[in-house]
Amino acid sequence: MTAKEDLTGRLFATGGLMLAILMQALDSTIANVALPHMMGSLSASQDQVTWILTSYIVAAAIMTPFTGWLALKIGRKPMFLFSIAAFVAASILCGMATNLPEMVFFRLLQGFAGAGMMPLSQAAIYDLWSPKAIPRVMSIWSAMIMVGPILGPTLGGFLTENFSWRWVFYINVPVGALAFAMIYTSLPSNEGGRQRPFDLIGFFALVLFTGGIQLMVDRGPTLDWFDAREIWVEAVIALIGLYVFVAQMATADHPFFPRAVLHDRNFITSTMMLFFISILLFSTNALMPSFMQNLLGYTALQSGETSMYRGFGSICAFLIVPWLARVLRPRPTVSLGVLVSGLGLWSMAHFDLSMTATNIKIAGALQGFGMGLMANPLSVLSYATIGAELRTEAAVFSNVVRTMGSSLGIASLQAVLTEQSATAHARLAENIVQSDPVIRWRSPDLFSGAGGGLEALNAEITRQGSMMAYDTVFAWMALASLLLLPLLLILRPARRVEAVIESEPLEA
Repeated sequence: MTAKEDLTGRLFATGGLMLAILMQALDSTIANVALPHMMGSLSASQDQVTWILTSYIVAAAIMTPFTGWLALKIGRKPMFLFSIAAFVAASILCGMATNLPEMVFFRLLQGFAGAGMMPLSQAAIYDLWSPKAIPRVMSIWSAMIMVGPILGPTLGGFLTENFSWRWVFYINVPVGALAFAMIYTSLPSNEGGRQRPFDLIGFFALVLFTGGIQLMVDRGPTLDWFDAREIWVEAVIALIGLYVFVAQMATADHPFFPRAVLHDRNFITSTMMLFFISILLFSTNALMPSFMQNLLGYTALQSGETSMYRGFGSICAFLIVPWLARVLRPRPTVSLGVLVSGLGLWSMAHFDLSMTATNIKIAGALQGFGMGLMANPLSVLSYATIGAELRTEAAVFSNVVRTMGSSLGIASLQAVLTEQSATAHARLAENIVQSDPVIRWRSPDLFSGAGGGLEALNAEITRQGSMMAYDTVFAWMALASLLLLPLLLILRPARRVEAVIESEPLEA
């Protein structure tokens, strides 16, 4: 095989891998703008419909570790092809769902099927390209991960408005078929049969922890948290799972994740940062469509188009981040990304009901640009000092942590939003009294029950209270983003890492 043919094959294989993870990343948020439409079709309430988002993410978090072990056993390429085929089949079932339980179950299947795509593609890319080529290739790979969830609402809005919410799932059929064909024809096969003993206890402990804490956060607002026995049971299950998993990692001869992965300071620090970044990114993506549609009266398409500017910001960042990382060095580049992203979130904390879409576009572009500046340096630094024999399992561990951040971020911030909305509503309502002369002058028949005045007043108080709640949540997220900066003090790029960051453009 000539060098040109080899380069063409690697480019084609890389394109198939990135197309597959773009499909998987899109599905984490593409349904966001369609949720209000699904509520009617599936007979679901506002708090119940978020299960459509979290069930997918929880399933991915649970299944990701198992797919890493399975890929070592049967080979990475067969595992990847099976994942794509199963993901497309589950997507078809999601589009055919007729009620909420069916949709949640099919989304679980979709999450199980797509769980291994991201870590397996990451490990495959490191094997396909030389160390000097990795920064450029990983920049594009990171763009797929970051831009996919950001552009998901835009594509979802277009499909929902022009076709049906079911097409946010059917669109995966042609995309998945193309990715399957590209990978089948171009990705080199690697041998299986290299698995180590499977830590069944560690796996089930991780499942208990992940499922327990997710159910607790999801159900907490509805059941008034620890006043309900169910929440206590879920909390205890999560704590038991966490304890057993940590004990297994510390004492087992063959723990679920190799302990050597946890000894790399850069990898652990970068993974912790990606956990918090996932909370900020996915939570914002989940909150913004409902904010625009329920409070500002946007259509699904309008909210999707407005959300697209976050993607533009990320694309701009990915174009300049390789150059910026060489000029400023990786840590200052990540620090700049944290500050820009925090600025975007802080501007969101000043949203109001009379603003135009320009405010949302600017805030989204800032946040997207900041996220883009953080993602690529962290991805390169995470794996540059990890041995080739540990890359697959390191990628699996990183993606489990990142996925858990996404899931817990969506569920916890939705719970905070619900609680803050109720608090703000009560605070506003207590100042509405019948004896207020201003109210009696403006609406003399307000308390008479005629004309639906009280209902209209309550609706407006609810709307204003929800706006206050969104501002509060965004302000907390902006302050929380600053907690990423101290982690950079732990991150000390080794000479090998800095050599990779300063490397030349993509080679054959």
